[in-house]
Amino acid sequence: MQSDKKSEPSEAKGTECPSAGDAEKKALRTVEAEAEAPQPKGISAVAVLWTFGKCLGALLPVYLAGYYRVSTSLLVCGMMVYTGWKHAREAKEARLRSAIQFLNNEEEYTSRSVSKIKRELPAWVNFPDVEKVEWLNKVLQQVWPFVGQYLEKLLVETIAPSIRASSNHLQTLSFTKVDMGTKAMKVVGIKAHTENDKGQVLLDLYISYVGNVEINVEVKRYFCKAGVKGIQLHGMMRVILEPLIGDVPIVGAVSMFFIQRPRLDINWTGLTNLLDIPGLNVMSDSMIMDAIASFLVLPNRLVVPLVQGLHVAKLRSPLPRGVVRIHLLEAQKLAAKDNYVKGVMAGLSDPYAILRVGPQTFTSKHIDNTDSPKWEELYEVIVHEVPGQELEVEVYDKDPDQDDFLGRTKLDLGIVKKSIVVNDWFTLKDTQSGRVHFRLEWLSLLNLFAILPQVLKRNESITNKAGDPPSAAILVVYLDKAEALPMKKGNKEPNPMVQLSVQDITRESKTCYTTVNPEWEEAFTFFIQDPRKQDIDIQVKDADRVQTLGSLSIPLSRLLSNSNLSLDQWFQLDNSGDASRIYINTVLRVMEVAEIPKVGEVLPPHTTPSQVFGKEGLLRIHLLEAQNLVAKDNIMMMKGKSDPYVKINIGAVAFKSHVIKENLNPTWNEMYEVVLCGNSVQEIKFEAFDKDLDSDDFLGRCGVALLLLQPTLSLLQWYTLNDVKSGRVHLVLEWVPTVLQLQSLQSYQNKAVPAAALLFVHIERAHSLPLKKSGKEPKAGAELVLGETTYKTKLFERTSNPQWNESFYFLVHDPKHQMLVIKARHLFIIIVSEGSVSLVVTVKELLAEPQLVLDQWFHLDGASPESQLLLRAELKVRKQTHLPTHKHTGCLVFKNNISIMMLSKMVDMISSGTLPCAASGCGSGNGQVKLSLSYASQDRQLIVIVHACRGLLSQSKDGVDSYVSLMLLPDKSKVTKRKTAVKKRDLNPEYNERFEYALPADEIKLRSLSVSVKNNSASFRSRDVIGQVLIELAQLDLISGVTEW
Repeated sequence: MQSDKKSEPSEAKGTECPSAGDAEKKALRTVEAEAEAPQPKGISAVAVLWTFGKCLGALLPVYLAGYYRVSTSLLVCGMMVYTGWKHAREAKEARLRSAIQFLNNEEEYTSRSVSKIKRELPAWVNFPDVEKVEWLNKVLQQVWPFVGQYLEKLLVETIAPSIRASSNHLQTLSFTKVDMGTKAMKVVGIKAHTENDKGQVLLDLYISYVGNVEINVEVKRYFCKAGVKGIQLHGMMRVILEPLIGDVPIVGAVSMFFIQRPRLDINWTGLTNLLDIPGLNVMSDSMIMDAIASFLVLPNRLVVPLVQGLHVAKLRSPLPRGVVRIHLLEAQKLAAKDNYVKGVMAGLSDPYAILRVGPQTFTSKHIDNTDSPKWEELYEVIVHEVPGQELEVEVYDKDPDQDDFLGRTKLDLGIVKKSIVVNDWFTLKDTQSGRVHFRLEWLSLLNLFAILPQVLKRNESITNKAGDPPSAAILVVYLDKAEALPMKKGNKEPNPMVQLSVQDITRESKTCYTTVNPEWEEAFTFFIQDPRKQDIDIQVKDADRVQTLGSLSIPLSRLLSNSNLSLDQWFQLDNSGDASRIYINTVLRVMEVAEIPKVGEVLPPHTTPSQVFGKEGLLRIHLLEAQNLVAKDNIMMMKGKSDPYVKINIGAVAFKSHVIKENLNPTWNEMYEVVLCGNSVQEIKFEAFDKDLDSDDFLGRCGVALLLLQPTLSLLQWYTLNDVKSGRVHLVLEWVPTVLQLQSLQSYQNKAVPAAALLFVHIERAHSLPLKKSGKEPKAGAELVLGETTYKTKLFERTSNPQWNESFYFLVHDPKHQMLVIKARHLFIIIVSEGSVSLVVTVKELLAEPQLVLDQWFHLDGASPESQLLLRAELKVRKQTHLPTHKHTGCLVFKNNISIMMLSKMVDMISSGTLPCAASGCGSGNGQVKLSLSYASQDRQLIVIVHACRGLLSQSKDGVDSYVSLMLLPDKSKVTKRKTAVKKRDLNPEYNERFEYALPADEIKLRSLSVSVKNNSASFRSRDVIGQVLIELAQLDLISGVTEW
C-alpha cells in the first residue's frame, strides 16, 4: 500500500521527528553521562577570569553610554533590535534542525504514522495521482557530490570574477568555502498530466530541499565575512518536455518553472547575520524570492533546448491557455473591524479585495462603512497553465494605519475552464463570517476574425466600475533579434533595448550590451480593446533611453488581413540605418466565451410589438405670461391685486405653475411636456386661480381642442379667459419635432429641460434566466430605468423564460450620454435578497443605427452566456414638414414656410429679449460663458481663451466670486486642469485669459473639454459649481477657430 502522495513538503517542514520514546532514551543517556563524568576538584582560575571578562564586557556599553550621555531610548531600541535578531535567528536554526532531523528519520516516522491507519484501509487502496519516485531520489543522492563540484567551479571561476569586475570595491571578493553538503534535493512525488496536448509531456515535481549547504564569502579589503549555512526550499515545479520529435533525443527542449512561488528559508552567517533583524529578514527573503521568480516562476520559464533550430522565445513564452474574466460583484456578512470609543461601540468595515493569479495582482476600490459591499468591478487575467494556477482572493478592512484582515478564499482556474462560466458565492476562510460573489468566465483564444464584430458588440454591453473596458483580443509579440543597428556617437557600439507600446501600456526588453546585432528572444503580451483601431509602437533605444536607434509602428489591422492573424517576418526600422531591421513575430487572438450548446425551442429573431407601438408623440406646452387678470385680493375696502397661478389638464395628466405674488400681468415662463397617442386627448384645459389662505379664487379658464393631433402642430397665440370679466393667457403649443434652437436658447423658471427625442422600448421575452440559489426557477420581472424614470413589468411565477410583451416610453434629454438600464430580477420587489442580472443600452448606440432602431436578442450582464433578453428600442426624432389649419379651435395653425417663419420669429424674439422667456437671460438658468477655441498645427497646441461670463446666477445678496475651471477629458488628471483668476462680486465678469494644451492632432478628436464656472466664496452648505458645459472637440472646426457663447 502506498502512502498519501499528495502530501506537500510543507507538512514535513513543521513536523517534529523524535518520538516520546526517543526523547526518554536521550534524556536517560544524558543523565548517565553526567553521572559518569569526573567531578571538578576545585575552582579554575581561568574560568573565574573568563566570567569576570564577560561581565565587564556586558557592563562596558552601559558605562560608555552614560559617559558619553547617550539617550536611554537609543539603548532600549538597540536592545530590542538585538532581541528580535536573536529570536529570529534561533527560530530559523530550530526550523533547519527540525527539518534535517525529520529527513534523517523520515522512514521511521512515516512507518510509525502509517501503521496507525494501516488497519483502517483495505489492501486495494492506492494513490495513483501523485507517484513516489524513490529511484530518482537515489540517483540524486548519488550524483549530489558532483553537483557540488560543478557549483563550486561555477562560483569560483565564473561568478566571482564577474562580481570583482563589476565594482572597484569588490576587487578582493572571494569564495573561501563552497560546500553543498551531504543532503541532496528530494522529489517527494511526481504527477503526470495526460489530458493536455499530445505533443508534450507535462509533469509536476513536488520538490523538498533541506540542505546543510555552507558557502562563505570574504572581502579582504574591508575585512568582511559573510555566508550561508543551511537552506530550505519547498515547492511544486512543473516540467514540460516539448516538442516531441521523431529523432534522438525524442524531446526537443525541457521547460521548468514554478507555478506558485516556492517557500524559501535561508540561514545567514557572518556579516549577513544582520539580515535576520526583524524587518530586514522579510525584505531580504522577498528580494531573493523576487530574483528567483524573475526566471523560474510563471510567466517566466527556464528553457533548456536539446536540439538546434528551435524558436526559444516561443518555448519560453508560449501562447496562454486562455483568459479568465473576473467579475468581482459583491460580498455579504463581512466581519466588523471598526470600533469606536475604545471598542465600546461596534461599527462596520471599509472593505476592499485583493485578487492574485500568479504575478498578476488587482486591488478593488474600498467601500466605506458596510459589511455588504457592492464592487461590480471587472478584471482580466492571463492563464498560462491549467490545471495549476489559482485565483487567490483576500479581503481587508481599510484603515489609516494597518488594514485588518477579513478573510481569504481560493479557486482552481481549471474548474473555470471546465465549467466555462462560474457564477457563485465563495465562503471566506480564516474568519468568523463572510462570503464573496464572483462571476468567472473562461475566454478561449481563437484565430477567427469573423467573430470579432460579435465580440466587440457584446463588450459594449459590459459595464465596469473599475474603469477599464473589456478586451476583445490579446496580442503576443515575440521579439527575436535585430541586425545592423546604427553606432552610438563616437562610433561606439550601442547597448540596445526595445520599448513596445500599445495605447498607454509600455513594456521593455532586456538590454544586450555592446552589439549592433542583438538577440533578445523575449515575448510580451498585451490586452487589446479594438484591434481595428490600435497600433503597436516599437522603439529601439540605447540603454540610457535617450538615443533612439530605430522605430517601427505596426497597425493591428494588418494582422486581421492574414488568415492566421499573425505576422512573422523582418521589418525595416524607421529613423535608423539603411540596413537596420528587426525580426518580430506578432500573434493576435480573439477572446470569446465558449457557447454552451442549446437544446429546445427555436427563438424568434425579432420582436412583434403591437401596431400602435411608437405612434405616440410629444406635446410641449410653454406657459409664457398673462395680462389683465381680475383683481381678487381686496384690503380694507380697497381694490388690490391677485396672486395668480395656472392649472393645466391634459387627460389624466395635470400640471400646476408656481404662484406670482401681487401681479395682474404675471410672467411664468414655464414649460411642460406630455406624451400623447392619437386621439387619446380631445382638449387641453387651462384654469387660472388666485392663491389665498382659505379657498383659491377663480380667475378664468380656456381650452384648446385637439381632435386630430398632427405631427407638426405649432401654435403661438393669446387665449382669452372665459367666465371672467377680463384676462388672457399667452401660450406656445408644439407637437414634436423638437426645436433645437429653442432648446439651446431658452431657460424656464420651473427648471424644465426640453426633451431632445422620445425613446420607445418593447420588452418581449427572456430566455434561460439563471436559477435561484435553491435551484428553483425564479419569479421573473424586469425593471427599465432611464434617468429618473423607472418602469416595472408584470411578474411571472416560476419560470426562466418569461414573456412580458409590454411597451414603455421615455423622454430623452441627452442622447449622447443617457443610457437605458434594464434589470431582469428575481422577485424584483425584494431586490437585495435575490440579486439581478442587467442590460445597458446607450442612446448613443441608437443614434448610430441607420433607422434609429435596435431589435434583437441581448446578452445579460451578470448571468450565464445563454441568458438573453429580446427587446426593441426605437428612438423617435421627427422632422417638421407642414402645419395644417385646425377646423374647430378658431386658432391659427400655420403651414409650410409660414411655420418656419413663425419659429424663426420666436427665436428672434427670444434673442432680442422681447419674448418673456428671454427676460432672465439666455442659455441655462445659471448664465453663459464665452470661449475661443483653436488649434495651432505647427506648435501642436490646443488654444483656449476664456473671455467672459454673463448672467451668472447669484447665490447670495453679495454677488458671486467666480472663476472658470477647464479640464481635458477623459484624463481627469491634474496635468490638464487649468483655471482663471477669481473675479469678485461680479455677475458678468471678464477674464480674457489664454490657456494652451500640447496635444497631437489625431488625439484632439478623442478629447472633450469640460468647462466649469465655480463660486470661490461658496460655503460648505452650498455648491461651488455655478454651471458646467462639456464641449466635444471633434465636432468643432478648430483649424479655423471658434468663438461662441
